[in-house]
Amino acid sequence: MANPSTPPGVSAAERWRRLPWRTIACLVPALAVGVWAAGHRSLLVAGGHDLLAADRFWLLGALAATSLGWVAVAFARQGTVLESLPTGRLLATQFAATAANQLTPAGIGAGAVNLRFLRGCGLPLARTSAALALYALAESVGRVTLLLVLLTVFPHALRLGGLMPGGDALVFVGAVLAAGALAVALVLVSMRRVRRFIRGFLVTALTDVRSLHMRPARVLGLWGGSLAFPALQAVSLVAVTNALGLPVSAPHVAIAYLAATCLAAGIPAPGGVGSVDAALAIALVAAGAPTAAATSAVLAFRIVTVWLPLLPAALTLGALVRGKVV
Repeated sequence: MANPSTPPGVSAAERWRRLPWRTIACLVPALAVGVWAAGHRSLLVAGGHDLLAADRFWLLGALAATSLGWVAVAFARQGTVLESLPTGRLLATQFAATAANQLTPAGIGAGAVNLRFLRGCGLPLARTSAALALYALAESVGRVTLLLVLLTVFPHALRLGGLMPGGDALVFVGAVLAAGALAVALVLVSMRRVRRFIRGFLVTALTDVRSLHMRPARVLGLWGGSLAFPALQAVSLVAVTNALGLPVSAPHVAIAYLAATCLAAGIPAPGGVGSVDAALAIALVAAGAPTAAATSAVLAFRIVTVWLPLLPAALTLGALVRGKVV
């Protein structure tokens, strides 16, 4: 039976095009979060039990540090482009990217959300891609810099005896990395179009980097935000470990967080689930925490920094999609 609201003579293709796809798309993030939460139900319950017995003051501190992290990311994103971005929409986009990042591997979701946001602000694709690459580089440099500084001040923070892989494992990892580098080199040598694209991208990126570093406000935003974000995440973990009463000092917890996230950065798990969690638990044990307490701390940290903001972030993402901001 035909739909009475559809005019006669309208084809099926036309009816398909008239469906409210943008409204439907804005519901997808929330539905994806529901499916994700159902698949991690046992972890949510276990972490929730630990949080119920935790110190509320420290948990509020962890939430505050997590919230400030989105502000730091917004500053860093602004520092990657010369144009002034709309502040409110920029901050909302970083919060919404939290949901997208948990549902895709290797930060692809957050990158896609920011790509659409910058394109909506009128930036051409080449400069938008260069901005995303610059942010990724600056954030990585900031994280590694903080880790090296803390390790210089506290050189014995991590007790790695028995936790480091053996020589055979290191040889295998080195062989895999060498094979990957060789494959990339062969692609670049054999494909002229790829070489031309990469050459153009590098020219655009280097031009933008030079221009940005001639403006102190952009330099402060880019590098200040890139250092502040991992520092605030480390502060959030310190607050969580204090809330649970872990017998590990704050600098050692911060080093454990930075070391774990640096090591797990190359594993393409959605939102780092699994890779970061395992590396963080191992790093906390290496910093002196009991194994059971380290596991509880990782679960509680995930709830505070990811799972609690996930549904609001998904709803924000849906609203931005519907408003054609991303």
